Amino acid sequence: MTEAILRSAVDADYTTPLPELEVVNLTKRFGSLVALDNVSMKLKPGTFHALLGENGAGKSTLVKCVMGFYKPDHGDILIGKRSREIASPRDAHQYGVGMVYQHFTSVPAMTVAENLVLSRFDSPNLINWKQEFEALEAFMQTAPFSVPLNTPIAQLAAGQKQKLEILKQIYLKSRILILDEPTSVLTPQEADEVLGLLRQEVTAQRLSVLIISHKFREVMAFCDEITVLRKGKFAGQGLVKNLTVADMAEMMLGEKREPTPVEKTSHPEPQPVLQVTGLRAHKDNGLEAVCGVDLTVHSGEIVGIAGVSGNGQREFVEVLAGQRLPIAGQVTVNGEAYNATRPEMYRHRVFALPEEPLKNACVPHMSVAENMALRTFDKPPQAKASLFLILKAIRNAAQGLIQQFSVKTPSTETPIGHLSGGNVQRAVLARELSEDRINLLIAANPCFGLDFNAVEFIHGQILAARNRGVAVLLVSEDLDELLKLADRILVISEGQFAYESAIANADLTTIGQRMAGH
Repeated sequence: MTEAILRSAVDADYTTPLPELEVVNLTKRFGSLVALDNVSMKLKPGTFHALLGENGAGKSTLVKCVMGFYKPDHGDILIGKRSREIASPRDAHQYGVGMVYQHFTSVPAMTVAENLVLSRFDSPNLINWKQEFEALEAFMQTAPFSVPLNTPIAQLAAGQKQKLEILKQIYLKSRILILDEPTSVLTPQEADEVLGLLRQEVTAQRLSVLIISHKFREVMAFCDEITVLRKGKFAGQGLVKNLTVADMAEMMLGEKREPTPVEKTSHPEPQPVLQVTGLRAHKDNGLEAVCGVDLTVHSGEIVGIAGVSGNGQREFVEVLAGQRLPIAGQVTVNGEAYNATRPEMYRHRVFALPEEPLKNACVPHMSVAENMALRTFDKPPQAKASLFLILKAIRNAAQGLIQQFSVKTPSTETPIGHLSGGNVQRAVLARELSEDRINLLIAANPCFGLDFNAVEFIHGQILAARNRGVAVLLVSEDLDELLKLADRILVISEGQFAYESAIANADLTTIGQRMAGH
């Protein structure tokens, strides 16, 4: 291999200054919806910049315009102080802009080396793998972190997969890197490691980073500057060193709001409500996902289960919610055998907030009222003799829940699939928590992807249930959420519980190590 080819594969052109990225008066409409309304933002060279805003604020629309997925209706995108026409990610790449998406883009059956080479826009039809491998080994020696080149993607841990997504963009010589919620699949230690190494690249003036994030801790620790969008409009910007979390939240919400303190009441005689013994369950592909776990959740207690996605927590929750059959083990609720049938859930007062509620807890084309009645449609006053539905009673009940839980919907007859993610979750929460008597609440990633207001509301409702004596099992990939709400925390890794502690005694370093499989 010639020296020129090797140098091309290894080195970005760090001798030239980093380009500035600026969007000026950007507007993007989808029919009658104005997703971006005259928004301007500047990413200064060699800085770490956070783009903040609630769901629907326009963050993703803005970066997709920059990457060429959308064509803006008005405004300009300047790179290196020159107006650029960007019609595709290939065009963005030409100007040194790359993006790491929320979901992994690598091919699982291929190796790291194969994915890196095939990510190139100029990847040849006939590949000289000896030359390419030499170039990749040299590249890894200069990269901020490395991943084994011969390992198939399917064998990588989540943290390694995310590192590879970032390495791809560095390998493609991106000078401006856009990150969309890059730490959602990482343990706290992995997140700090990845962002810390990128921070070093930024400080060394080898990279500029624009990150979309909802984690204020990461913004405060790694970012230089923020831009905030609210309802498609520019809502503010500033240097992180001059701002507090409350300042950022105020820009996002349009009002001053301090985080609501979490208050817990103690229960003198907690009773075991959910008991799981030796539970085993398969994945969809027939491999074992849950490998003989034991668990007890008491009344008036929130037990949190932490873990990186894909370690068996989804299958575990599906067994408890009646969506997956176990292959071994026993589950009891209030001392009685429990198989998660609808009559058993009603008798034992078991309620659930599943992950992805629109897929797992709703019928999208049915109305908000009908979805809110899925628990009670065959019981008085919503039914007569379990056969005849009283539609007026169903609508009246839904109207009361909509008001109580602040569900934003045009009417009770609106299909629930037309609501935003936060309002779908509020509607499901209303259905599951509106009963006077609840013994057990099972919640799986209840706030994933939701905005600041929705998260605060749902956390408050879960905590209120716990304070009434409800036993709560909270499964979440957001460790901060578990540390805020749970009384006791467990870590699930490769289908087994690898750590358990009362929250007061929890060791964050050990939790992160167990989440990573160490």
